[in-house]
Amino acid sequence: MAGIQPDRESEKMSDTETLALLGKKQVLKRRFGFWSIFGFACCELITWETVLALFSQGFNNGGPAGLVYGFIIAWLSTLSVYTVISELASMAPIAGGQYYWVYMLAPIRWKKFSSYIIGWLTSLAWIATVATESIFAGTIIQGLIILDNPDYVSKQWQGTLLAWAVVALAIFINCIVPSLLPKFEVFILVFHISGFIAIMATLLALAPKGSAKSVFLTALNEGGWSSQGLSYCVGFLGNVATFVGADASVHMAEEIEHAALNIPRAIFISMSMNGLLGFAMMLTILFCLGNVQSVLGTATGFPFIQIFYNGVGSISGATAMGAVVLALTWACSIGITTTASRMTWSFARDKGTPFSNFIMKVEPRTKVPVVAVGVVTLFACLLTLIYVGSYTAFNDVISLTITGFYGSYFLPSAFLLYHRIKGHVLPHGTRAESVSAPSGIGLNDSGEKSLAQPTEVEVAQARLIWGPWNVPGILGTINNAYACLYMIFVIFWSVWPPVTPVDASTMNYSVVVTSGVIIFSIVWYHVRGKREYKGPLIDDEVATIMRVGSIVAL
Repeated sequence: MAGIQPDRESEKMSDTETLALLGKKQVLKRRFGFWSIFGFACCELITWETVLALFSQGFNNGGPAGLVYGFIIAWLSTLSVYTVISELASMAPIAGGQYYWVYMLAPIRWKKFSSYIIGWLTSLAWIATVATESIFAGTIIQGLIILDNPDYVSKQWQGTLLAWAVVALAIFINCIVPSLLPKFEVFILVFHISGFIAIMATLLALAPKGSAKSVFLTALNEGGWSSQGLSYCVGFLGNVATFVGADASVHMAEEIEHAALNIPRAIFISMSMNGLLGFAMMLTILFCLGNVQSVLGTATGFPFIQIFYNGVGSISGATAMGAVVLALTWACSIGITTTASRMTWSFARDKGTPFSNFIMKVEPRTKVPVVAVGVVTLFACLLTLIYVGSYTAFNDVISLTITGFYGSYFLPSAFLLYHRIKGHVLPHGTRAESVSAPSGIGLNDSGEKSLAQPTEVEVAQARLIWGPWNVPGILGTINNAYACLYMIFVIFWSVWPPVTPVDASTMNYSVVVTSGVIIFSIVWYHVRGKREYKGPLIDDEVATIMRVGSIVAL
């Protein structure tokens, strides 16, 4: 580095300039301001709605007490994790997110390899989330039909077809009318809050109430585990899944104004608000539970639909309440499709996927990566076919999202903790100036100069600098360390089956699928990937404008 100088004007740096320092030119349109991305972040979490959808998992393993105390632990611990993610997003606000941060933080020898694996894992997690949310919406439709027509016999293939209908609307919104997305997200935010108030108020007003003892002191072990503590840990994954995907706004970084500040703010505030709403809904549902056997044995497939019906005593009333949850779940799937496509597009832009030149294409009129939208929805639809064959097997896709997301969070967070402890991260406002180099010269894995094409230049090793949003000093280090320990805990329990004894029908196959993806990506890396993937690339236009040839600081 030629030198490091304080830069008080860095906070005023434009988003385009910030992106250029990360090696990329502005391609997508910055449609989102703070309120629209805040609405986006809230509606991708849909915490109180997910509390309802995943109610049975924690209820069977842990019971009411396990759900209540597990929710508090999961909420605060996940907030710790996303605080670290927010710090990374503020340092490098870019659509690639985790795989870019890993490359930025890892030792030179392992930059490409670890970044490549994390890129595949993150892409898998988001595609699995599209499939999961679409199936939730499709099967909620089936549940409401059963509520209104008890003679209807639902078929799993019908649930998959309904999920495809959900995906079809997501494709339409993302590809045909993307300019409506910011306004749509603000509207859904209002609907998200008003729907919560309407449902909670209705249940509290009309449903019979249980006792405090039945909520705070009652534990269940329906999974047949050898101890109640083991049952709590297995059921805890239901609460963890409630908060998965809060990094959705990270992968929208190149479409957000003042991304280095607005992404952390949106994540932190949405996590705080959604946690409050989710906890309030959790308590409401548990106090208004009613007949436990009718709830767990409901023909609708969703305990919350039966709780609505038991509480209000009206099919039409319960249907209307269920329709609110359905609409918000459907809206969430639209936003998740947006996020998943941006992640896949970014990875393709850096030559991380097969057919990358095709997947990275951006539609000139709308400034949307329509091919990436098609790719993620195609693979999500293929994943939903698992549901046709086995409901239990598809449940493992939910665990797969947890394993994939937390695996992708852990590595950059662990590297950041190392650099934090070593004091390698410079204060915000410091600028690392780059050394000029002849065009076509890059750095290889050993740090030596090597010839490269000007359009495929490797990102050079650079000093790390905090973004405008971070937790300073020892407090930040403690939080970072706790977040890493918590992620290890979550990853360990995410591969456990929900019940005993374990057989082919109750096995949790998420570890098999996740391992399969990692093994495939390792094999593909050695077969072809390492020749094509050079890490996050410097766009040639950016290198030319900045006049630093092939070596540009992050």
